[in-house]
Amino acid sequence: MKLGFIGFGNMAQALARGLVAGGALPAEAIGACARDAEKLGRNAARIGIRPLATVDEVLDFADMVVVAVKPHQVEKVLAPVREPLARKVVVSVAAGWTFDRYEGLLAAGTAHISTVPNTPVAVCEGIVVCERRHSLDAGQWRAFERLFGCVGLVQAVDTPLLSVAGTVCGCGPAFAALFVEALADAAVKHGIARETAYRMVSQMLVGTGRLQLATGQHPGAMKDAVCSPGGTTIRGVAELEQRGLRGAVIAAVDAIEGE
Repeated sequence: MKLGFIGFGNMAQALARGLVAGGALPAEAIGACARDAEKLGRNAARIGIRPLATVDEVLDFADMVVVAVKPHQVEKVLAPVREPLARKVVVSVAAGWTFDRYEGLLAAGTAHISTVPNTPVAVCEGIVVCERRHSLDAGQWRAFERLFGCVGLVQAVDTPLLSVAGTVCGCGPAFAALFVEALADAAVKHGIARETAYRMVSQMLVGTGRLQLATGQHPGAMKDAVCSPGGTTIRGVAELEQRGLRGAVIAAVDAIEGE
């Protein structure tokens, strides 16, 4: 299996790093093209993948092709190569490009699936939200799931939910980083060194997420398990509730989704 990226921005680089780091593919089995050849060369060298000069070179090289150009560039970039793309498995990471939209652009019978990964795929702790509707056959789906499952949780959703799932998982790392920074600021305020604070808070967040995934516990039950009657944690939780943490998070998603 060889994987090719058309476009090599931040998300494509995160995926490539995760695929190599997770052992899903050797670096030499991944290639990419991008508009800025000099920048592509530098970014490809950091990971060890092959920089390729054109889209045609990516198609000659790869069995599975990741469309990672900006959404407004998809039609311009793919329209001239509709026929050779029909012989590949096409994985899109372009926001807003769903199954039906690709059906109107790609050649009939092209195997394709639309996804929304998030940046933690770079360390194999990401989420790859994918549209439940796709045109991969059983073998192609297994190959896709094997590859992308190495960089995170592969979660299929119905088409109407792809946008909000992408918002929660794709924008969520920014929200989580704000929380890490805020909690670390509180630690620094009370005397902990900043580097130590960041490490402690980030590990706490990682551990909490892993615990929920491992146990399937309701987050409310996990919160309750830490809140002793009259204890310190419940006082902090009450303050967060009073200051509208939940409402602020929901409002942030609503703002992105245009509600």
